[in-house]
Amino acid sequence: MNSFIEQSNFFEGKDPERIAQEYGTPLYVYNENILRTRMDAVAKVITKYPYTANYSVKANTNIHILKLALEEGNNCDAMSVGEIQMLLKAGFPKERIFFVPNNVSAEEMQFAIGHGIMTSCDSLAQLELYGSLNKGGKVAVRINPGVGAGHHEKVVTGGKKTKFGISEEFIPKIFEIASKYNLTIAGINQHIGSLFMDPQPYLDAVSNLLRIALQFKDLEFVDFGGGYGIPYHKLDDEAVFPMEDFKKRLEPILDDFVAKYGRAPLFKSEPGRFCVAEGSVILGRVHAVKHNNGKTFAGTDIGMNVLVRPSMYDSWHDIEVIREGKVVSSDNLMEQTVTGNICESGDLLAKDRPLPEMKRGDLACVLDTGAYGWSMCSTYNSRPRPAEILICKDGSVKLIRRRETIEDLMRLF
Repeated sequence: MNSFIEQSNFFEGKDPERIAQEYGTPLYVYNENILRTRMDAVAKVITKYPYTANYSVKANTNIHILKLALEEGNNCDAMSVGEIQMLLKAGFPKERIFFVPNNVSAEEMQFAIGHGIMTSCDSLAQLELYGSLNKGGKVAVRINPGVGAGHHEKVVTGGKKTKFGISEEFIPKIFEIASKYNLTIAGINQHIGSLFMDPQPYLDAVSNLLRIALQFKDLEFVDFGGGYGIPYHKLDDEAVFPMEDFKKRLEPILDDFVAKYGRAPLFKSEPGRFCVAEGSVILGRVHAVKHNNGKTFAGTDIGMNVLVRPSMYDSWHDIEVIREGKVVSSDNLMEQTVTGNICESGDLLAKDRPLPEMKRGDLACVLDTGAYGWSMCSTYNSRPRPAEILICKDGSVKLIRRRETIEDLMRLF
């Protein structure tokens, strides 16, 4: 692929240089058409049986993007009271929110109970706490399926080495606690990890969870989790997640379970990254280029405070260079290291990457930043967090989060 920006018409005919000048850099830019297309795709993963895609909002909690998920028919997963409140503010009814917390306080759990929001308990201790707070209530439990997958060990959420979920061996204890507090186990859920491109580990985990589901009577829902990947190496023509093939391979597994269970509960999945990652880029300004010991460094204002994934996970993000509003051709490449403006040697966007020669004043356009981008931003080095804009489907540009100011940072003191 020569240019994702050009091929996808990401800026919908708008000049990225003019956008950068108007809104400043660094800047998160979203494309509504791409976001809606991805959200629509996950809403149709299962069509034969009752199904809902629960957008995992930790990937991106901007209220304007949550509203798009609502309009595209997605339900949502929340991991904190803050995320629940964001969803309520966006207009989600309580029935379309699933609270999937980890090691939360009684106060957080009581907030969800008080708002009538279905909650999943991640451990026997949390199930005991839930029972003490909501005797006779309905609850879900998170099962550790013994299978994990993901792009980095820090995002693998299933298997023997992770903190998440209740092991199958403790299912009798689940029933014991449920009986003690007269709880109804309404659903079971799992999550094996984030960013897998091979569907097989996920299909294995689905099969395993459905085998476990046979031990539970009268389940209202079974939630398979999410983690569908996106091609972060798209400029090198990395293949997309094989969604259609995945759907064909998933249906017979569901058929087998429904035949054994006697009916089809509501099936759920928890896509996060797939919904939003490709719908955003970051525009940042190149402020300095220097040569040290035979290496070329292009210094930008996209620090690890703006996008932490490369520093935290060694994650790859494709970068396109924009000069005077146009994408610079990739015909002539030179090895460069693209850095941010944070006082850390690990503040790198790309290390020794073949790129068009970057010059002071250019824009670095970092691709696939809609998931775990702004939601993981920080104010490290006392740098205010960036603005977010949305290029709407009608071609207009909307500011959907203003840039923080130093005054914003001072208000907490």
